Amino acid sequence: MTDTPATSAPAAPVTLAQRIAARLGARIISATESLGETIVEVLPENWLAVAQALRDEADFHFEQCVDVCGVDYLSYGQAEWDTTDVSSTGFSRGVEGEGPGRFQWSNRPLVGAGHKRFAAVAQLLSIRNNQRVRIRCHAADDALPVVPSLTGIWPGANWFEREAFDLFGIVFEGHPDLRRILTDYGFVGHPFRKDFPLIGNVEVRYDEALGRVIYEPVTSVEPRVGVPRVVRDDSRYDQARAEGAANAATK
Repeated sequence: MTDTPATSAPAAPVTLAQRIAARLGARIISATESLGETIVEVLPENWLAVAQALRDEADFHFEQCVDVCGVDYLSYGQAEWDTTDVSSTGFSRGVEGEGPGRFQWSNRPLVGAGHKRFAAVAQLLSIRNNQRVRIRCHAADDALPVVPSLTGIWPGANWFEREAFDLFGIVFEGHPDLRRILTDYGFVGHPFRKDFPLIGNVEVRYDEALGRVIYEPVTSVEPRVGVPRVVRDDSRYDQARAEGAANAATK
């Protein structure tokens, strides 16, 4: 009788991302870790089911929703500043021909290939397990972004979702009172969308002759873009990481 080699059992999930991926399977797109943070990508149709599981299952127990925000991925990864064929000094890296506020509408930035424009992002906290996770859901329709509301799972998400609706125009289906929270009720547009003019559409002033507040086209604001739209690597922790690795190697 010959001995058969023992087969080793598959390694049990260790990280939070691995445990989430093993437990939720096809209900999520991916669960990854980056810079010490766990990010879970979810389809809109699974948004509530994944959120419910992360809250209720003892292995996760994310009992608190710390924040919900919107993201506009319009022109994501596209740089409007010249960073290759210019000098490293002076103002030669400035915005090139983007027009008042940032650009002319006919030359507006476009959504990157294979990338949905709007996403809702929720930051979850497990006090019991001392863990955090970020879940993200891209709305299926760029023209009318709709994502299920998390208020039935975490009631505290109410005002967060109203803020994302106000500033990004993301509609949270099932929200009990979805209305603007920061801008005026008569405000037109959503000011955090990347195609919203930086100088705004109208300005407000009090007219002494009429005795009331009036709205008129912007004339007193000089359009100026001072912040580049460029995706950059975050190198703030590179030195600390390298020093930590060097110290560990000498022990």
